[in-house]
Amino acid sequence: MSQFHTRLEVMTELAKNMDSYMKDFLNPIDSNWQPSDMLPDSTKDNFFDEVKLLQEAAKELPYDYWAVLIGDTITEEALPTYESWLMGMDTVNQQDQENSWVRWIRNWTAEEGRHGNLLGTYLYLSGKVDMHSVAVSTQYLIADGFDIGTSGDPYRNFIYTSFQEMATNVSHRRTASLAKQHGNSLLSRMCAQIAADELRHAKAYKAFVTEIFKLDPSEMMIAFADMMKKKIVMPAHFLREINGAKSSVYEHFSDAAQRIGVYTTMDYISIMQGLIKDWDIEKMSGLNDVAEKARDYVANLPTRLEKLADRVKIPELAYPFTWIVQ
Repeated sequence: MSQFHTRLEVMTELAKNMDSYMKDFLNPIDSNWQPSDMLPDSTKDNFFDEVKLLQEAAKELPYDYWAVLIGDTITEEALPTYESWLMGMDTVNQQDQENSWVRWIRNWTAEEGRHGNLLGTYLYLSGKVDMHSVAVSTQYLIADGFDIGTSGDPYRNFIYTSFQEMATNVSHRRTASLAKQHGNSLLSRMCAQIAADELRHAKAYKAFVTEIFKLDPSEMMIAFADMMKKKIVMPAHFLREINGAKSSVYEHFSDAAQRIGVYTTMDYISIMQGLIKDWDIEKMSGLNDVAEKARDYVANLPTRLEKLADRVKIPELAYPFTWIVQ
């Protein structure tokens, strides 16, 4: 039986270790990498030569790769949605600037903000992208918000962020690998750097969940099962283009990612299996009856999903995105 009776009590207990979490999972701002570290330096005489080299390397990247890279960039640029959503959690008082969770969210946001900045500048310099169209999609994604099924519950939110940060790590790590295969070492370095950030962030949110399982195991387990039943939707699930309906291009973006192996159905299952292992779900005890059923559901879910994964059919033809200049 948990000694904590409300989520507020649990979150308050976790917050006592916030300084340690921030030290372990966020980098000091003064020594952190910044987008300009990896981009042509406009103050140098060879700036235009470097841009030309960047553009020549960009020509070697295939169509689906551009679709995925642009979709990833738009997702990163929609950061205001993610910050406001986290600030809206039931136990977060954003009016209290010294609140530990407000501090975490602000500093996490500050690190994440560099990702869209870096990728967006690369897209602009590449000469392969219609930046007006990309900006429209980005503005729409922020304006449309998202519906991830967590409401204001911190337990469900941390399940989502644990999963999603791992998913973005996979995606950026794969785009880094593919860029390297196509001889684009600069872009490979950019994507790998972002992937490393996402992995640190995933470790943070997984650590939060680990501690919640110690303090309030039954409620945390029920929240985990609920999020798995709903399925983890990607932040860009409302993605659209100019004059398009909400969500009208998300499936095309997802198909491109599947075709080139950046993020697949099996990756979704693999991340779930990783979380089950990290949190030792199958061996967890001291649960109430509802939570025990939730535990069994979660433990058996990857096997069920693997059977369904074989039926997934990915369209072979690429969608003509307005973002990409042919």
